[in-house]
Amino acid sequence: MKGIFSVLVENRDGVLSSIAGLFARRGYNIDSLAVGVTDNSEISSMTIVSSGDQRTIDQIEKQLNKKIDVIKVRRLTEAKCVTLEMMLIKVSCSATTRSSIIELCQITGAKIMKVAPKYLLLEYHADPEGIEDFIRLVKGYGILEIQRTGAIAMEKS
Repeated sequence: MKGIFSVLVENRDGVLSSIAGLFARRGYNIDSLAVGVTDNSEISSMTIVSSGDQRTIDQIEKQLNKKIDVIKVRRLTEAKCVTLEMMLIKVSCSATTRSSIIELCQITGAKIMKVAPKYLLLEYHADPEGIEDFIRLVKGYGILEIQRTGAIAMEKS
């Protein structure tokens, strides 16, 4: 089971470390973590994706709510939220494969960020499943490097 948590925290030194420490001490896994300042510079928003059984996900929510620097915790369900991730991916190419990679980018909406003689640097954003699908599509060309942001999520309603 996957747990998606939208957590508002005070934007202070050590808060991220404190949250990560909670997961480490309890033996919970963080599948994805994205943090950014909100429209209020004193508050940051964290999107934490974790996995475990129902009891584990419930415990994570309870433990997050106990943290002093945590303002609000919302558990999001995949059906009721939009989840996006961004990726930069460096794909190997030659003169013969370059045009097919460019065509793939046009079809999928990926952006070409840099063209070099032996690779293309691509930017792609989608839901986590779409990211995995895109990786599978370009794998045959040869992936040289990947950087992913981790998921961010927001309730639809």
